[in-house]
Amino acid sequence: MSTPIEARDLTRRFGETVALAGVDWTATAGTAIGLVGRNGSGKSTLLRVVTGLLLPSGGSCRTLGWPAGELRADELARIGYVDQEAELLDWLSVEQQVRYVAAMQPRWDRQHERRLCDALELDPRRTVGELSKGMRQRLAVVLALAHRPELLLLDEPVSGIDPAARALVLELCLERVIQDGATLVISSHVLHDVERVVDRLLCLDEGRVTADASIDELKEGYAEWIVTSGPRELPAAFPEPFVLRHEGNGRHARLAVRAGEQELRAFRERHGVTVERRSLDLERIFPLISSGARAEERP
Repeated sequence: MSTPIEARDLTRRFGETVALAGVDWTATAGTAIGLVGRNGSGKSTLLRVVTGLLLPSGGSCRTLGWPAGELRADELARIGYVDQEAELLDWLSVEQQVRYVAAMQPRWDRQHERRLCDALELDPRRTVGELSKGMRQRLAVVLALAHRPELLLLDEPVSGIDPAARALVLELCLERVIQDGATLVISSHVLHDVERVVDRLLCLDEGRVTADASIDELKEGYAEWIVTSGPRELPAAFPEPFVLRHEGNGRHARLAVRAGEQELRAFRERHGVTVERRSLDLERIFPLISSGARAEERP
């Protein structure tokens, strides 16, 4: 099986604006990847380059082993893509929209289509233009999944969907990874949802990769330390480079760190303090990886 996505020194400019700045990234087949970053970090641009909707300004991007800007019908039939705007044909019925897309997909699975529509409660008689944002997103997911793609790219697919339906959409997407060995890349601001379904995280900030790691690696590498002073008061700031956030006073401090057990033991001995380590979820790790700059410490 060809590598799903391989970007090397990938750059994309819009006039003077640099949306992607030297991205190096390889997506491994059969993995579920969360694509995260602040607004304007380059997430949507990256997905559009991967699908061939945008051409690189520099560097290269290969999708399913082929230059992304030269994808043929055979490669496109292996990709499922949901744009955050869910661009659909408003004058068609849901059934007509589905049949329109199915006619262009040689791999279309009619039985899987029916199962998806039933699960997501889509009425085939409704006009697409009458659908709410959430229902339009559900329809877009059906159109992206019904042909059982090898590469599934989702750009904010659940932003307008209620929590119960969000969980169902993500479960249906994850099925393709588990049952078909598909590669899933999902961009979402709902980090709690992302954490539930992905194996790895790719974080962009101002078009640059600031993290590319497994969820387990991130949770092992980042933590919160609750520090209690010993005989001496705590310093206003700790000099260790792994301390990313600091708040507290002379007796107690709360630190966000990128450090393991070895650093923790050395820290205790150096400062003569008691340290309680607490794990962080993805919501709290995200601010620590979304920028390469060390945050200003606060006394």
